[in-house]
Amino acid sequence: MLGFIFGPYWWMAIPPALLAMWAQYRLRSTHAEFSQVATDRGITGAEAAREILDRNGLTGVPIHEVPGELTDHYDPTKREVFLSEGTSRSISVSAVGVAAHEVGHALQHKDAYAMLGLRMALVPVTGIASTVSSLLILLGFFIGQMRGLYGFGNTLLMLGIGFFSVVALFQVITLPVEYDASARAKVQLQKLGLVTPREYDGVDRVLSAAALTYVAAMFAALSQLLQLILMSRSRDNDR
Repeated sequence: MLGFIFGPYWWMAIPPALLAMWAQYRLRSTHAEFSQVATDRGITGAEAAREILDRNGLTGVPIHEVPGELTDHYDPTKREVFLSEGTSRSISVSAVGVAAHEVGHALQHKDAYAMLGLRMALVPVTGIASTVSSLLILLGFFIGQMRGLYGFGNTLLMLGIGFFSVVALFQVITLPVEYDASARAKVQLQKLGLVTPREYDGVDRVLSAAALTYVAAMFAALSQLLQLILMSRSRDNDR
């Protein structure tokens, strides 16, 4: 792992890190800005989510309130929407937009959106792959430096890279899933008259800022995968 950090391709980690910081800043600042702007209808995030669900025939999908900030999510295994306290109770543009986004995932589930199904299938595999890849890559680099064990270490390294590619694939698949959920959210908010044209612009800005965090995560995963591949090839050339 020290080689991964201080090796010849260490600089490849800088752009993803900068993008991730910028994305988090954009999300926090944009969300905070529109958390101060109330919707004309005065509905809470939970009320907006409930209306969208009911109007789309998803009356059986419950909405739960969870602690934390920006902890909102949709659980496809339970078919339940979870909204943070700030989103659930607030009548702000940010709250309504975020709540509608999470409901967008429920609409994807209802429509059997293929990319959501693929991401759901990869969730348990990705968790295992993330842990296993780190262990194999570490062992591969260290064992490969021992006399007579280069071949074995290289095999472990290749396996680790293979497992990490699953993690990168998950991030690639997540991006269109999140963009599609936001698109569905904005359509529903306009169609049901839950936001005005002025408020819609705020919703669009909040959801676009949130989407940037997924772009950053995908960029970081692909950059790390490329860095690992280049380092493995460099080791072969240095033998």
